[in-house]
Amino acid sequence: MDLHVLVIVHTLPLWFLVFSLFLPRIALFLLWLESALLPFHLHGIVPLLFAILLPRVLVLFLIYLDQGISLWFIIHLVAALMVWGGSGGYHSRRRWGRRRTDY
Repeated sequence: MDLHVLVIVHTLPLWFLVFSLFLPRIALFLLWLESALLPFHLHGIVPLLFAILLPRVLVLFLIYLDQGISLWFIIHLVAALMVWGGSGGYHSRRRWGRRRTDY
């Protein structure tokens, strides 16, 4: 496998691709401040709502528009699935554990 394929970045900067894995809302805000969202023609209320409510979906959409289904898209998709799949069980176990100890 050629290493040049792994580091190809088209319009989205590499810092955004890495930083949005961990803090997608902050990464989207910094990208917006940098005016790098202009090539994607994201206007109106819909991108703002997605950035607030579902930032990982917006990041996946941006990567798909920029690179298609690439390695970065797969990495972000796996990270999104891990976050969405793992966060609900943690909070419900923690809440039920507290209720049982309160009795």
